[in-house]
Amino acid sequence: MTDKIALTPATHTTPPAKFSHGVRKGNILQVAGQVGFLPAEEGRPPTPAGPTLREQTLQTLVNVKAILEEGGAGWDDAMMIRVYLTDTGHFVEMNEIYNQYFEEQGLTAPPAARTTVYVGLPAGLLVEIDVLAVLG
Repeated sequence: MTDKIALTPATHTTPPAKFSHGVRKGNILQVAGQVGFLPAEEGRPPTPAGPTLREQTLQTLVNVKAILEEGGAGWDDAMMIRVYLTDTGHFVEMNEIYNQYFEEQGLTAPPAARTTVYVGLPAGLLVEIDVLAVLG
């Protein structure tokens, strides 16, 4: 049986409850919902990258990528990306940011994806992203 490995990159804060930022078991890696917090700094509470959807989305993608890499994966291993927005008015802008980001990443085959409106994020946060990856 393969061990389950909890993943928390050095750039991330320790989760506030009993969960992991990511978990790898065998060739499956699940990245928990990530938001656009800047890299963790001792003594500073988690801080959003900025007030805009663009700033938060780009930082969220950086945070997701850090967990993928911690688990030995990359964007091409992503099978499913789930995006949660707090405002239906952000769909068009999110798609533009998403498309540009993954074009710059050189993604060879786009994963399945879905976007949902979710109003349960902490105040000021506009986007959350989680990813399911399967390693070669």
